[in-house]
Amino acid sequence: MNPLVAPESRAAGRPGGAPTALSVNLNKVALLRNTRHLGIPSVLRAATLCLRAGADGITVHPRPDERHMRGHDVHELAALLRDWPQAEYNIEGNPFHNLMAFVREQRPQQCTFVPDGEGQFTSDHGWDLAADGERLRPLIAEARALGVRVSLFMDPLPEAMALARAVGADRVELYTEPYAAAFGRAGQSAQLARFSAAAQAAQAAGLGVNAGHDLNRDNLSDFLRAVPGVLEVSIGHALVADALELGLAETVRDYQRCIRRAGAAP
Repeated sequence: MNPLVAPESRAAGRPGGAPTALSVNLNKVALLRNTRHLGIPSVLRAATLCLRAGADGITVHPRPDERHMRGHDVHELAALLRDWPQAEYNIEGNPFHNLMAFVREQRPQQCTFVPDGEGQFTSDHGWDLAADGERLRPLIAEARALGVRVSLFMDPLPEAMALARAVGADRVELYTEPYAAAFGRAGQSAQLARFSAAAQAAQAAGLGVNAGHDLNRDNLSDFLRAVPGVLEVSIGHALVADALELGLAETVRDYQRCIRRAGAAP
């Protein structure tokens, strides 16, 4: 069993001054594999290459229709990650669908609760805790009792962060697509101010802050410079797309360079 991880409230970075952690979401590798019956590309091989190149963790989002990650992938990755004790395993999904069975069996370091519908194309909004908070509370408590850190996928709304803490979450993952859509445009500064305010509200409530969705090599450094104390970013689609040009290992190294640039003095 993993030790229960206490909530974090920090000004910047991770414990010990380490930079933001990079968790690689491998769903798109599984999606490509599923178009044939040859078992390639291998999700396990991709995870190994990412970890060898310096990824801090692996994320999977096994949806009920198994259009990308399948149940056996979740279990096989858990076995692989036992050989990488320094790396984090993050299993995300809707706890009212299929997520909790994986959490109970695998007890990953972290689970991220995402309010996806069963047929939803991709994650596109955070939790409405006024509507769903009481239903989430016992599932959060169960996961934490198993030693699993719980992160809630949330829109960047400062007023919602205290609610996330009140229902028992350890962290929030800020849904970053609005920032990514505004990157390089007139609205970028306003979006960064929104996310910074949400992160500060989360930390003031005693929550750790993760972030993810449409972050990429172009926009990641600016986001981390502007938004205080992001402990972890989860990146999948853009990272796998970049890997088609750069190779998977070099892509992971380049994302880590983006993270280090964000922490460098101007």
